Amino acid sequence: MTLDLERINAELGNDAEKLVAWALGLGKTAICTTNFRPFEAVILHMVTRVQPDIRVIWMDNGYNTEATYRFADEVSKQLDLNLSIYLPKRSSAHRNAVDGPVPGLDDPRHEAFTAEVKLEPFARALRETAPEVWFTALRASDTAVRAQMQPVSINPDGLIKVAPLLHWSSKDLYQYLTTHNLPNNFDYFDPTKGEENRECGLHLSH
Repeated sequence: MTLDLERINAELGNDAEKLVAWALGLGKTAICTTNFRPFEAVILHMVTRVQPDIRVIWMDNGYNTEATYRFADEVSKQLDLNLSIYLPKRSSAHRNAVDGPVPGLDDPRHEAFTAEVKLEPFARALRETAPEVWFTALRASDTAVRAQMQPVSINPDGLIKVAPLLHWSSKDLYQYLTTHNLPNNFDYFDPTKGEENRECGLHLSH
């Protein structure tokens, strides 16, 4: 099946819920990745309303805040998520003991750190779940790279990437959370990004 991406993005790109329904209506194996950052409950609620048992993938880098771990548990219980957690092959304690604290952005070891705690677990998740559709909560306002993306795209490997919230503002997300009585979490830190507007690598390599 060949997708007319230009038409799909034009017709559905600004209607997140219709886009989710369309993508799940393709009848393909789908996953939704999450990092439980602020407003993540929006995408999780949106996809599970249509397909309650969709596989939700969390690459837990081991360096999340306590609030993020509590938030992950709260959202998982509230939405009854079919959650699969992918961890790095070394625990953060093991890594810190051998290699020291998280390397800074200007440290030449930072790239290897990102590969270990995020990219390798994601590659493993893709191998094990073999999805055909990938839902992500990325937003155009996050980074310069994401500002150039379309709500629906196809990766070189054929994976259909769907970003229903690409054009949503923080106000839109907040209103959705309020309407559906969903929790939120602002105590979040991604050690692979270091800065809010820096790309983590997941959406560069895939």
